[in-house]
Amino acid sequence: QVQLVESGGGSVQAGGSLRLSCAASGYTSRRWCMGWFRQAPGKEREGIVTFDSYGTTSYADSVKGRFTISQDNAKRILYLQMSSLKPEDTAMYYCAAPVCSMGWVPEYWGQGTQVTVSS
Repeated sequence: QVQLVESGGGSVQAGGSLRLSCAASGYTSRRWCMGWFRQAPGKEREGIVTFDSYGTTSYADSVKGRFTISQDNAKRILYLQMSSLKPEDTAMYYCAAPVCSMGWVPEYWGQGTQVTVSS
């Protein structure tokens, strides 16, 4: 059973930055894959970043160049550094696993953390 706990959301003005964290527990294999998703009010949930510990990271076009993923392999923590934030980035952000590339349907979800960007 994999458990995911997000933190780091909040409110920021447009152009600002935030860093989200997702701590994973319960992984038993050396390979670990996680992803970040977001869902804005009235919109479908979208995958924005995926990370595969075997070396592949992918970003949705909507965040490419502004969001960066990093990780602490020993602690199984995935970070999402969000810069140049826009009001349209306002959403509930979730981490999920396993997600090794875009299109995977994860089995486990975190509780979500709210990000609000004001203009």
